[in-house]
Amino acid sequence: MKITIKDIAKLADVSTATVSKIVNNKDQSISSATREKVKSIIEEYNYVPNRIASSMITKKTNSIGLIIPDIANPFFPELARGAEDMANKNGYNIILCNSDNDLSKEDSYIEMLQEKMVDGIIFTSSSRRSSVSNTLKKLHIPIITVDREIEDLKSNCRIKVKNREGAFEAVSYMISRGYKKIVNLAGPMTSKPSKDRLEGYIEALVKNNLVVDEKYIIEGSFTSEWGYKGILDIIRKKLEFDSVFCGNDLIALGVLKGLRENGLNVPKDIGVVGFDDIYMATMIDTELTTVRQPNYQMGYKAAQLLINMLENKHYIDKEYILDTKLIIRKTTR
Repeated sequence: MKITIKDIAKLADVSTATVSKIVNNKDQSISSATREKVKSIIEEYNYVPNRIASSMITKKTNSIGLIIPDIANPFFPELARGAEDMANKNGYNIILCNSDNDLSKEDSYIEMLQEKMVDGIIFTSSSRRSSVSNTLKKLHIPIITVDREIEDLKSNCRIKVKNREGAFEAVSYMISRGYKKIVNLAGPMTSKPSKDRLEGYIEALVKNNLVVDEKYIIEGSFTSEWGYKGILDIIRKKLEFDSVFCGNDLIALGVLKGLRENGLNVPKDIGVVGFDDIYMATMIDTELTTVRQPNYQMGYKAAQLLINMLENKHYIDKEYILDTKLIIRKTTR
């Protein structure tokens, strides 16, 4: 016969509430002796809590959905690790969903998270489309958006970084180092960070009295494959340029490969700057100059805010904007 939480409580001579707190890692107020006693009985009888039954009573599953658009992009695993660390510390589990930038897959994940009765969702959308906001509104649970904006969705909280300011600082630095013909290999303009970084790029050129030429602004995807293809197209078209500002570090890695294959030296011939400061930025021979985002902190802060809402039933509407930092390495002169 399967043992229940009531059986554990009876054997340990404590209340079911005490057992529940220990099982859910919310036992800070319980003595170490009681904790050890209950945990010993749980282990002896191989007790596995019935989360579904428990959630029907408490109206909580202690689970948080995290939807990201591309797990292959190192930015998002770092963000996910931050969210998971904060969640686990507070007795919550993360259900990770990777949409692969597929809008239909994103919709199906939202539906799945609803079926699993998650307590809240941390959402990094593939796009700004308004249709997803209608689905999220119907969930009636706290939603935190991270590094993205969704049209018509007033989420409980938004975690953003200073993308425009970060791009402005990076391009201004490039100009100060003598670069004048700066190509912008951007990410998709369906992404708010891409738009903000483009604005920062343009603002830096204008402030330094440089011409904004549409030929030098090329939209693509946040992938190294796109960076590689993009730089080869530029070289093939014989566009005169002396540097490349990339929409993210993955694009920059593709650019470096393309430049190297064409006999161009970085930074002697061409300067390259990325955005994100993923771990691979320092794993290459010519370490990448880039704009650092607080990837881990973004996930950690999002989970912290969401858990605070869930625990205190206080649903705030606030926007948190985190700073970026220019990291100067070897791909600029």
